[in-house]
Amino acid sequence: MAGWVNEVAGRHPAVTAGDVVVEPVDLADYDLPLLDEPAPAMFGVYSKPHTRRWAATIASFDGFVFITPEYNHSVPGALKNAIDYLYAEWNDKAAGFVSYGVHGGVRAVEHLRLTMAELKVADVRSQVVLPVFTDFKFSDPNEPMDPGVVAPGPHQEPTLMEMLDEIIAWSNALKPLRTQSAAAVGA
Repeated sequence: MAGWVNEVAGRHPAVTAGDVVVEPVDLADYDLPLLDEPAPAMFGVYSKPHTRRWAATIASFDGFVFITPEYNHSVPGALKNAIDYLYAEWNDKAAGFVSYGVHGGVRAVEHLRLTMAELKVADVRSQVVLPVFTDFKFSDPNEPMDPGVVAPGPHQEPTLMEMLDEIIAWSNALKPLRTQSAAAVGA
């Protein structure tokens, strides 16, 4: 899934012009245990090396594309856990969503939108929804253990490009707030 998103994003005019950098972030590379910080993330006091590393990564971005499946009408625990580790690092940025599942992952995205609001993240309207029955290919559709491979329909790429346009526009619009917040912290 991330490969397809990264491939399409790499063709975005802002990326090809060098104005925007796309960098995939895989939660598996951060080995975040269940939230283990003693202080609430809102205080920004991180006692664990894995949290400080995660915070530095998220702080370095101006916007995000979250790729999420839907499990039991919600967000996977690992994603929610990773989000909950931080607070200020998410603030005043923009986010879009690519979701997948039996119903396209839309309920997971609705939960993410609520979480993003609490974190002061402007989530954009456009989103890519990939139902497993239409945007995945299976070698054996009768085999329940076949995870399939992502095969987005041709209509999905323009939707992803539109979402990226919105994320870039909102990220640029929110830059003064990020600058103001950084100055307040440094003061």
